Amino acid sequence: MSAEDQLVVVERLEGNLAKLILNNPPLNLVTLELTQQLVEALEELDADESVRVVVITGAGDRAFCTGSDVKEFPAVRDQVVEKKLARENQAFGDIEFLSKPVIAAIEGLAYGGGCEISMACDLRIAAESARIALPEVKLGVVPGSGGLFRLPRLVGPARAMELMYLGDPISAREAEQMGLVNKVVPDGEALPHALNIARRIAQQPRASVAAIKRGVRESARLPNEDAVRLTLELSDHVFKTEDSAEGVRAFLEKREPRFTGIPPKVSEEAPPYGG
Repeated sequence: MSAEDQLVVVERLEGNLAKLILNNPPLNLVTLELTQQLVEALEELDADESVRVVVITGAGDRAFCTGSDVKEFPAVRDQVVEKKLARENQAFGDIEFLSKPVIAAIEGLAYGGGCEISMACDLRIAAESARIALPEVKLGVVPGSGGLFRLPRLVGPARAMELMYLGDPISAREAEQMGLVNKVVPDGEALPHALNIARRIAQQPRASVAAIKRGVRESARLPNEDAVRLTLELSDHVFKTEDSAEGVRAFLEKREPRFTGIPPKVSEEAPPYGG
């Protein structure tokens, strides 16, 4: 595949991180081909044991992603589920249930499918001037690739319906206040901050991080009794790991733990998370 045909670019970074770039500037539109490449890239990242955390960002500074390429709608309208939405839901679900944490670094616009991609990530870091919207209602359609169920989980049903009924963009600060993004940072710093968080997560025990992600994601779909059962299963597993034994030893010996397979610390490109 030539460089100009590469709509999803994966870069391996130091510290066992990977950066996944939506590479369809200036708006990084979600086309049928981009969706296919996204599925393939996520399969590769999921299988790559050397990658501990993934950061998703958009090419350029105008947009994280502004959603679907509306020019493709006439060709898929007769069978929109089979030709478009089923594959998009698979791709965005692959982000949500990837076996390692995923962080969205949002600069510019995150509209429609771009907002849906960000909501499938575990954490969202947004630049000050970023704008977020689910404007599908203005096209006479609905957020069909996760917005209908992921947005209410993040912000509550009333807020979610307001955003989807009106379709108007909100600021990064408004999104932060309602819990749609984790942190707002100065323009141009979303990616450095996201990578800094990713480095910190990569320094944690692999089994514990994987168990946290699985527990949070799967418990949301389970009755309480089954969620408790899953919690006990995950706890039983992590308590038997060498990293758990090392964590207890380090605590008792009043020193920093030396977890297995942890990448060497690298210089931080942004202030500590929360700073």
